[in-house]
Amino acid sequence: MLGGYAGKILDVNLETGELRDKTLDEKTLRMYLGGKGLGLKLVYDEFRPDMQPFDPDNLLVFASGPATGAKIPTSGRYHVVCSKSPQTGTVGSGNSGGKWGPYLKFSGYDAVVFRGISKEPVYLSIVDGKAGLVEAPELWGMTVHAVTDELTGRTENPRKTSVACIGPAGENLVPFSGIMNDKYRTAGRTGLGAVMGSKKLKAIVVSGSQRAEPANPELLKERVAEAMKKIKENPVTAPDGGLHTYGTAVLVNIINESGAYPTRNFQEAYFPEADEQSGETLVKKYLTGRGGCWGCPILCGRKSDVPEGPFSVRDTEGPEYETIFAFGSDCGVKDLDALIKANHLCDELGLDTISMGGTIACAMELVEKGKIPQEKLHGFNLRFGDPGSMIEAIWRTAYRAGIGADLALGSKMLSEKYGAPELSMAVKGMELPAYDPRAIQGIGLNYATANRGGDHVYGYMISPEILGLPEKLDPYAVKDKPRWTIILQDLTSAINSSVVCLFSSFALGFPEYAGMLAAITGFELDADKLLKIGERITNLERLMNNMYGLDRNEDVLPKRLTEDPVPAGPARGQISHVPEMIHEYYSLRGWVEGKPTKEKLKELGIS
Repeated sequence: MLGGYAGKILDVNLETGELRDKTLDEKTLRMYLGGKGLGLKLVYDEFRPDMQPFDPDNLLVFASGPATGAKIPTSGRYHVVCSKSPQTGTVGSGNSGGKWGPYLKFSGYDAVVFRGISKEPVYLSIVDGKAGLVEAPELWGMTVHAVTDELTGRTENPRKTSVACIGPAGENLVPFSGIMNDKYRTAGRTGLGAVMGSKKLKAIVVSGSQRAEPANPELLKERVAEAMKKIKENPVTAPDGGLHTYGTAVLVNIINESGAYPTRNFQEAYFPEADEQSGETLVKKYLTGRGGCWGCPILCGRKSDVPEGPFSVRDTEGPEYETIFAFGSDCGVKDLDALIKANHLCDELGLDTISMGGTIACAMELVEKGKIPQEKLHGFNLRFGDPGSMIEAIWRTAYRAGIGADLALGSKMLSEKYGAPELSMAVKGMELPAYDPRAIQGIGLNYATANRGGDHVYGYMISPEILGLPEKLDPYAVKDKPRWTIILQDLTSAINSSVVCLFSSFALGFPEYAGMLAAITGFELDADKLLKIGERITNLERLMNNMYGLDRNEDVLPKRLTEDPVPAGPARGQISHVPEMIHEYYSLRGWVEGKPTKEKLKELGIS
């Protein structure tokens, strides 16, 4: 088999209980690598344009990549793809770290494909190439931490075991529920947890010691040394750099001072109390340790503790920058202890923190504007700045209790139900992350064009526009932003198919990734060829979305962001100029009206 691959896919029919091994196709691997690319190709091969999210044949694919579990930096990730997302109506896609991805590879498989719906709740166990479905009705209803502890305890080697599972939110088909692994890591976006819940699949347990050997170990060692040197010298990824010292929350003050920190459901873009929830404050008041995913030298993970008070939570992890924004400034809440509690609750229940916080913020504005009648709230004080109601809204959503049944719709359908669709800060039904695009033009273009909906990590334009990596761009300028957005989107597609962590791209680029992947796989790869693979993956995903009926009409931002100027702060008076950039973006992509042309698909080898 080619270097870096286990060589097998496990195909699981949950309806019949049949498990089959399938051999990986070398041509597919050369074209799509693994991870996201492999998952998309497997879905495309059985694609059905009239697919619905909870149909039995909505495939759910967990995939590692050639780099997963290899001796290279940040190789502890995996990617999940489903045919159709219950949140966006697009192809579903999520990415997660921890140790589950490497342990899947060590169990003897590169990917697992789930089809059908089980009659009873089950979990899948894979240990050193031996796979089996186990009936587990007793697990249904358990929280993420409880089921993780239970299933880890059932194994012969708990320390070399990893569990991916859903919480009550996934069981209750909340369309923005995520798949959790190792308790605190999540493939959070696009509602993959709900798809897993619809299939009555509670968990996947992986363990093993089968290592996929690289094609050229000596060359790989050299190229890893070169990559590690760059990681250690970069101000963001170095041992004393921003990510290790303060975690992703290092961005709170940076983005707020740029006038791009979304506040009160994006009504504003500057939060005066931002420093009270910053990475620096987290270190001073609540940090108990640092950690990282499997094989990671950066160690951006936070271990935190709130020992007392109404928001007490002991020995937890996080929160990340996006979570701090979603439950903090976006909901008008300044209290960092409440944000730690909110993050922990989402981890336990299995909810995407960005969409949960964005939906609560939308509901708060609906209440503020009198759109949700008081009799619907039954005394629930769902208002900006109230940390208690923000936290209560989380568990209500997971269990669809009271107003939580409406919150579980997500901000798009919630705002439509109450007659104010303009208050949903989402693209393609997925709530926007922690950067106001009125103050950062390129990230707005990425939000609008990202295939999976409002998404920052689809093409992280924050890197050049704010952090100055690999070079500093003016965040207010529109010139050349379409070209930059395309490059970063295709780079991300390649990274998510490798699969390594996107944070490594602060220090590394196409040449470094291509060099390590060539040494692992034995493929003839260079920067240009890897870029072409990334472009192919982006276009295949777009093609499938087009087949679902999506086109340029969905590549838009909420009108608030393109029509209402930022009211105050460093970016006062700014609006997003996505409508001015979108045509150049399509032209450079080889798309017409948001669709790849036949010529572009032929060029990329997509039939």
